Amino acid sequence: MNFPLITSRTVFRSVLGRSCHLIKLLSRKIATSMTMESRRLVWVDLEMTGLDIDKCHIIEMACLITDENLNIVAEAPDLVIHQPNSVLEAMDKWCVKHHGESGLTAAVKASKISLSEAEKTFLEFVKQYTQPKQCQLAGNSVHADKKFLDKYMPQFMDHLHYRIVDVSTVKELCRRWYPEVYKQVPQKKENHRALDDIKESIVELQFYKKMIFK
Repeated sequence: MNFPLITSRTVFRSVLGRSCHLIKLLSRKIATSMTMESRRLVWVDLEMTGLDIDKCHIIEMACLITDENLNIVAEAPDLVIHQPNSVLEAMDKWCVKHHGESGLTAAVKASKISLSEAEKTFLEFVKQYTQPKQCQLAGNSVHADKKFLDKYMPQFMDHLHYRIVDVSTVKELCRRWYPEVYKQVPQKKENHRALDDIKESIVELQFYKKMIFK
């Protein structure tokens, strides 16, 4: 019986061929993973002392990461940011009423977390789950949050993509083009706390995805 001659060159070619195949498979897997990561959304909701960017300040921030299908990937701690009494005393009537009723004003007074500490925490969080300049900021009327983030948390914003995903835009289009669907939009509790608000925003966009973007 004749056996094929096995040389070191034959073995080398066989091993090299298998290695190249494995490298290709791994490369595809990494590329797919990176593509999926780049489609993630960085959800943010802020509570502020008002809407005037020149006078008002951030007092609470929540941040969640979802995948492209709006499944929650990770949740950052909800941080209440300390502000001096002079800032709280300058709040408008709406903020005095709602932040007082929600307990946020008292929480701000008791908080030991500075703005810079909060930015560091959230920046480290998004870096864990997103690549630089890849993922969009998302939320309800998130353009307003973006103004404050651009001013007070520039390093956090520098990590994100320049585009935003604003649920309020989808809501307004739904109201105009799908009035029957609009009547079924999930009602919000509107307790004006950051984490609750952001979760309601995600639920709302999930609703539009199911009912409109089929």
